[in-house]
Amino acid sequence: MDKKNALRAGALAAGTTLMMLLMSSPALALTRDDGDDPGQGLSVMETLGQFVLAPLVLFAVIAGLVMVLDRSSDRQPKAKAKAKA
Repeated sequence: MDKKNALRAGALAAGTTLMMLLMSSPALALTRDDGDDPGQGLSVMETLGQFVLAPLVLFAVIAGLVMVLDRSSDRQPKAKAKAKA
């Protein structure tokens, strides 16, 4: 891909991203809609548990299952062959 096409693709991606950010309009999130019932907020411990601790535990469980259920028998790194001079 030449420089002109790369510049055009970058400008298009940047323009699209900028338009998406401007169109999302987060300021409208302050107004309440009909039927909006947000409920009570989370405490600090609940927030950390839900957004930090739970993903870490899920990652550890998946990694542990992959390690336990991996059936490959070759665990040793292969020795590099010496190049002949």
